[in-house]
Amino acid sequence: MRTFDFSPLFRSSVGFDQLQSLLDSATREANAPSYPPYNIERLGENDYRISMAVAGFADSDLSIEVNQNVLTISGKRTEAANTTYLHQGIAGRSFERRFQLANHVEVKGAELVNGLLHVDLERKVPEQLKPRQIAINTANGATKSKAIEGTLAAAE
Repeated sequence: MRTFDFSPLFRSSVGFDQLQSLLDSATREANAPSYPPYNIERLGENDYRISMAVAGFADSDLSIEVNQNVLTISGKRTEAANTTYLHQGIAGRSFERRFQLANHVEVKGAELVNGLLHVDLERKVPEQLKPRQIAINTANGATKSKAIEGTLAAAE
């Protein structure tokens, strides 16, 4: 019942198709399952880590894929055919989690430690897209402008 109509936002915008799809996917993801639990950490200015609780999964049971700024982590545990449980409290069901990555975010690597899958991410913004200072030239070709003294400006 909770649907939002973003069409007024898109009536006066051009070229924001990706934004529209992000908003649509965000509203769809609101009802997504919460298994397995995960954390997203900021380790530095350009470094991030996704930590996912995958107890009972071996590295061969997990799959990590990046395709068009979407990181997909999935797991499918292989059960031994002759195992009989009296009580099974550890969830081992298959899962698939998708994370939308911002532009210029790359996956550096992944490791499985003590039942936690750590996926390290780094934002690498190209030099041409980084902010830069622009020198302001004056009419005589100098790159610095002179400050006007307060008393001289008032006298004129």
